[in-house]
Amino acid sequence: MAVWGIGVSVYFVAVIFRTSLGVAGLDAADRFQVNASALSTFSILQLLVYAGMQIPVGLLVDRLGTRKVLAIGTVLFTAGQLGFAFSPSYGTALASRALLGCGDAMTFISVLRLGSRWFPARRGPMVAQLAGLVGMAGNLVSTLVLARLLHGVGWTAAFAGSALAGVVVLVLLLLFLKDHPEGHEPEPFPHRGAAYVRRQIAASWREPGTRLGLWVHFTTQFPAMVFLLLWGMPFLVRAQGLSRATAGELLTLVVLSNMAVGLVYGQIVARHHGARLPLALGTVGATAVMWASTLAYPGDRAPMWLLVVLCTVLGACGPASMLGFDFARPANPPERQGTASGITNMGGFVASMTTLFAVGVLLDATGDDYRIAFSFVFVLQALGVSQILRLRGRAHRRERERLVASRVEAVHVPA
Repeated sequence: MAVWGIGVSVYFVAVIFRTSLGVAGLDAADRFQVNASALSTFSILQLLVYAGMQIPVGLLVDRLGTRKVLAIGTVLFTAGQLGFAFSPSYGTALASRALLGCGDAMTFISVLRLGSRWFPARRGPMVAQLAGLVGMAGNLVSTLVLARLLHGVGWTAAFAGSALAGVVVLVLLLLFLKDHPEGHEPEPFPHRGAAYVRRQIAASWREPGTRLGLWVHFTTQFPAMVFLLLWGMPFLVRAQGLSRATAGELLTLVVLSNMAVGLVYGQIVARHHGARLPLALGTVGATAVMWASTLAYPGDRAPMWLLVVLCTVLGACGPASMLGFDFARPANPPERQGTASGITNMGGFVASMTTLFAVGVLLDATGDDYRIAFSFVFVLQALGVSQILRLRGRAHRRERERLVASRVEAVHVPA
């Protein structure tokens, strides 16, 4: 548990750095003198690098192990955060966020692999939800602590000071992290060339459970990610007329709701495996209803009670996205777990990146009409739900076949 805790602490710091722009979006626009589209480019580039790295990182984790990949990632995202603190121009700030995204991309898949090595398979759903919970705690630190530092000590001191957390977890990682318990070393994984890598990716992709996991992640994660990562603060302050302090409290509510729902979802799925899809689709439906209610509310501004309910429901998006890994995990053998997790993890970040870009363009095109811009969310939700419904039958049949085969194999194994 202590070893896993070190790995999760790296993910915790990565999420603080990843979401730091969410509380600094208005400050970044003023500092670099950019419009909404250019501001969204910060997060888009960061997520583009993150999403593009998922399959390579999955392959690296399968080949090199958790410790080495996490160490590389920590060095990169710490350098990115430090570079962002001292960036004198928009271009150098963009490069720093790209570097941060590259390092961030190496954390979550590594933590999932670490959990599979240190905990029994039956605890996989709960361990994944706990990892997501710790990540949201990082988001909470970003919302509460970094926001106050930013307005207290200024841009450079706040971002440079936060980068020290990356140095701390790197030291802990190098001193204490182990890939697996003593006596449970995995089979050697020799390098077999590019052809083997292509087969590894293709074999993971052919599994309906991997593709279903990707689309579940795609459809559930992005509304809250877009809200927390960049557009929530401007929407609440500029469109809803709230103070920054009140808007920050609502963003904090999203994070707190995420943490509470994550514990509930983890317990439910650990006890009732069949609840995965109803929970995912239920979360998508509730999010769509609250998003539509807020955007369509008569008058210029939605009432506070509606914004509170919206933020509470958005908190379920993160835990629901973790369910995607619960479809990909049983569909793939141990030697493909990193690759399958990388494919799945691409889903939500591709959706988030697309929405961040679309919202920025629509805001500039409509004169900051958030109702029109935020309506883009429904387009990707509809796409994702259609793919989930298309793949669910095949994934369920394939998972059942694997379960029957494993039971038969267990019966025929000599004592």
